[in-house]
Amino acid sequence: MEVRALTRYLPISPRKLRLVCDKVRGMDAQEALIVLDYMPQKGSAFVSKTLSSAMANAANNFDLNPDELYVSKIYAGDGPTLKRFKAGARGRFKPRLKRTSHLWVILSEREEED
Repeated sequence: MEVRALTRYLPISPRKLRLVCDKVRGMDAQEALIVLDYMPQKGSAFVSKTLSSAMANAANNFDLNPDELYVSKIYAGDGPTLKRFKAGARGRFKPRLKRTSHLWVILSEREEED
């Protein structure tokens, strides 16, 4: 059984968010939350909140035990880019691209070995 959570329009570039995603991919869900609490990156707060949402979805919607879940898939995609500008010297245009991200977290139950 797969349980997922999606957060859209996060105000962080996907490149920075993917660094955090790579650290927790494949971990147990509870362990990933603990690791994310101690990471210094800005994206760890976004990933932690989305992971908590996925765990709540599993518990409330599918009656799954959150202790048996692990992060099977997690990835960050591009959201819309806000195009802003700053005036440069001699009347030039200095573009500022404010990138946004969409984050998907998919949790699964571990297969029990016999």
